[in-house]
Amino acid sequence: ILKSWIVGVAEVLFYSFFKSLVGKDVVVELKNDLSICGTLHSVDQYLNMKLTDISVTDSERYPHMLSVKNCFIRGSVVRYVQLPADQVDTQLLQDASRKEVMQAKRTATT
Repeated sequence: ILKSWIVGVAEVLFYSFFKSLVGKDVVVELKNDLSICGTLHSVDQYLNMKLTDISVTDSERYPHMLSVKNCFIRGSVVRYVQLPADQVDTQLLQDASRKEVMQAKRTATT
């Protein structure tokens, strides 16, 4: 039960983190090896993302994507999300992660 609780807390933490990146440029690599660059327009609790002003990194392999300007990406097909380094406060993220895990442990043991 503790493990599933921690996973749930981590999902909320990631959701909050990605919400803070709305309006920023990201690169989303999908499990099918397609990489899409664009501006993060929105994200939901399932980490589904909507990107605007998109382009693909390998347009020769995915020519059909050249005419697409906006897209919705299901969270379960995402392999990686590359973020702008100057937009990520790693210390704040680590502190928030530790705080959430400790709070989850305290809640689960009471």
